[in-house]
Amino acid sequence: MTEPLDLYAALRYKEFNVFLLVRFAMVFAWSMQFIVIEWQVYSLTKDPLSLGIIGLMEIIPAVGIALFAGHFVDQNEKRNLLVKCILGFSVISLGLFLVTLPSVETSYSSRSILYLIYALVFLGGLVRAFIGPTIFSLIALIVPKPIYPNAATWSSSTWQVASVLGPAFAGFSISWIGVHWSLCVIFGSSVLALLFLFQISKKPILNPKLGEPIFQSLKDGLKFVFHTKAVFGALTLDMIAVLFGGAVALLPIYAQDILKVGSEGFGILRAAPAVGAAITMVLSTRFPLHRNAGKKLLWAVFGFGVCILVFGLSKLFWLSVIALFVSGAVDGVSMIIRQTILQLKTPDNMRGRVASVNSIFVGSSNELGAFESGLTAKLMGTVTAVVFGGCMTLFTVGLTALVSPSFRRLDLSEDIREHKKE
Repeated sequence: MTEPLDLYAALRYKEFNVFLLVRFAMVFAWSMQFIVIEWQVYSLTKDPLSLGIIGLMEIIPAVGIALFAGHFVDQNEKRNLLVKCILGFSVISLGLFLVTLPSVETSYSSRSILYLIYALVFLGGLVRAFIGPTIFSLIALIVPKPIYPNAATWSSSTWQVASVLGPAFAGFSISWIGVHWSLCVIFGSSVLALLFLFQISKKPILNPKLGEPIFQSLKDGLKFVFHTKAVFGALTLDMIAVLFGGAVALLPIYAQDILKVGSEGFGILRAAPAVGAAITMVLSTRFPLHRNAGKKLLWAVFGFGVCILVFGLSKLFWLSVIALFVSGAVDGVSMIIRQTILQLKTPDNMRGRVASVNSIFVGSSNELGAFESGLTAKLMGTVTAVVFGGCMTLFTVGLTALVSPSFRRLDLSEDIREHKKE
């Protein structure tokens, strides 16, 4: 007989609630900032490749120092490290606010402003390399192990809700107060996150190998990921799907040139996937996804590919919104399963390094996918590029299902039972 679930187990810890406020404020700011930048860059250039370059500017530093960042996170106290990350983001958002000052726009050419935006996005990639592993590690220090799956679900749900509101508000904000003052709102949100964060106490460093040589540390982290089939399989599948299904990077083109719905329609399109994912997150607190996790993950990514195909071919605004909404819902399934695998199977002393590898496989594939989408749109045309990405996603799912029967049989029920015994 299935034991009753405590849907609010993680929320019974005060610091976890504060953590959720910090995460909400940061994700809201970050997702809103990315949308505002996309809109501004495409307005300056009218070139789809320029949208891809935004992703490239963030992925170069994020991937380049990701493993080093994971080692650094495992060797240092997590709360203060997150404080430094948020301070770094605040400086970048302030820089973007200053770059879009009317006096700057009249004094410098569009190309110069574009290069300044790219430079600040590049610095944001450096911050991102540290912030992901730090957040992943901090969760495990706030709640006990038996609560990890529930905490991962609530944390992911908060991420998705903020991802809904950030892009949606960005679209309306651009229309109401313009790009410049929208960036001021982003800066204020990051400062708010910083104030919340100081309500969380410093945490102990659980790494027994403090001072370990960096190359040995990185070798151990990579070895764990590549030798743990559930972790490696989930990350690989999600990485390739996101890489070739990065249609959201081309939304400014769809909003302005294909669907012709303006900035407000752009905000709705950009928020639709996150709305679907947020609903999935809420439902998952009542209907856990750990049973038959491998099959569910494969079907979720397959559904994502189908949605990308529908979106790419659609000329109707409402159909495009529905396709993006469903793509977000099935992507939410993928995210929950992946986060549950990582939380359950990662040792405390390796969380920073494993989260860094995750950021390379999945997080950074969003930006690489944005570059791939921008490049293929430049070469093939926008609609053809999106359809190509959807087809490649479906091909990846089929190939994974054929060559990895052990992944199809993946079930996390036993892992959860073992953690509850601790």
